[in-house]
Amino acid sequence: MKFCSSCASPVQQSIPAGDNRLRWVCSGCKTIHYQNPNMVVGTVSTWDGRILLCRWRISKPILCLNDQPFTTMRLRWVHANEALPDPADALDEPSGLLCAGMDLSAPRLIEAYEAGIFPWYSEGQPVLWWSPDPRMVLFCDEFRFHRSLKKRSRVLMRDKAWSLRLNQDFPAVMRACAAPRPGQDGTWITEPMIEAYSQLHLSGRAQSIEVRHGDNLMAGLYGVSIGRMFFGESMFTRLADGSKIALAALVALLVREGFTMIDCQQQTEHLALMGARPIPRQRYLEKIDVLCRLSPPDWSTCQLDWP
Repeated sequence: MKFCSSCASPVQQSIPAGDNRLRWVCSGCKTIHYQNPNMVVGTVSTWDGRILLCRWRISKPILCLNDQPFTTMRLRWVHANEALPDPADALDEPSGLLCAGMDLSAPRLIEAYEAGIFPWYSEGQPVLWWSPDPRMVLFCDEFRFHRSLKKRSRVLMRDKAWSLRLNQDFPAVMRACAAPRPGQDGTWITEPMIEAYSQLHLSGRAQSIEVRHGDNLMAGLYGVSIGRMFFGESMFTRLADGSKIALAALVALLVREGFTMIDCQQQTEHLALMGARPIPRQRYLEKIDVLCRLSPPDWSTCQLDWP
């Protein structure tokens, strides 16, 4: 486990008060994610297009969300030939969970992003689609390029071994983002995700920003672009401030190309320190409806500069 399913903050292992075992605990909302190894027998049933995910029939529930026992949750199951539901139908708990399905194709991803929806699930789960309210976004003119980050960027810029690249190796960036990180177990960037987003990349709808030392990929990020709207997905780094420098380079590029907003999906302290903030989902939907309709840039002619 890497991130909290309630607020997307990083999780870490610790022993909660009153417990005697290591548990995954969210660093943001403090949700305890129990992973009980005992077998539990249950049922899964569907009715009228909805799926009953689970129901615990024990006196002391072992799974909690936001410190509340998880009893029942109904979630719409969407088939490949069905449209995704209205984001207004998303659940309050877990915040923003909208529906489940098995279709993770490039056309489905475009449909989702244009509607303010994104996929987020773990290996072995169906594809879970989310549209949280509020939505974390970064307005390009509010990006905080801190002095220490500028200094770090200038140091790399002066060394000719370091370079910034756009779309040089998109799949490699995704795989680097999916790699294990200290204190985290597993990843939501599955092989089907890499395949689907790589198809988006080949069609010009997904981009990667890469910080390289020679031929070595040292940091980067990737996301989806539709019209003049950029939907950030994930980032990684193998050097101090590497992913922040990649983000700063992306913001500078987007500003030159007439982009005004980056979707950050979930609220995290890391992004907030760089200027991201939550806005109501309805306002977010209104903005992307306009931005996604604009003519996209010619990414093949775009150039990255050191921020």
